[in-house]
Amino acid sequence: MVTVQFYTQASMFLAGLDEDWARLVAEVGPCRFESKTQRDPYQALVRAVAYQQLHPKAGDAILSRFVGMYQGVFPQPQQLLDTTFDALRACGFSARKIETIQGVALGALSGKVPSHTQAVSMSDEALIEQLVKLKGIGRWTVEMLLIFTLERMDILAADDYGLALGYQRLKGLEKPPKPKELAKIGEAWSPYRTVASWYLWRVPKT
Repeated sequence: MVTVQFYTQASMFLAGLDEDWARLVAEVGPCRFESKTQRDPYQALVRAVAYQQLHPKAGDAILSRFVGMYQGVFPQPQQLLDTTFDALRACGFSARKIETIQGVALGALSGKVPSHTQAVSMSDEALIEQLVKLKGIGRWTVEMLLIFTLERMDILAADDYGLALGYQRLKGLEKPPKPKELAKIGEAWSPYRTVASWYLWRVPKT
């Protein structure tokens, strides 16, 4: 469990980077990062897949219908595999995403997707390397798992377009930075890149 003191230190560190960061931290206020550590990697990955390339509200709607099929309880891997393609399509999953979440479920049963206990003991890069071998699972999806399920506090999902837009607004840029550029810029935010991401997702639009 990450402490309030850690978030306070992270906010102070970011506010000390420059005037733009100081203003953002002041406007947004203390970091109130909310993790979901009770979820295992299987569930976290399926949820992340639902949000791939979608607005958060669209992802919320898909997951609501999906979990609703199982009386409001997130399905176990075998339950997901036993669910028909048409039923999953009716939730809003694309054919590609159905193939991906079925692959995640198979991975959970075979051990390719680690348990929560196993994942906690693995490094960031080891988890990324193992899980991106699953079809349809890219680095961004695993980074969402690292951030929101495992509470890794120095993760910057450089491929996340929302972060790039946040940085663009923060700095008044003409266009958002490319992933490689954002990753390089973000090195200065270590060891608090997760908290920096939390703030960038909340940069005011005006």
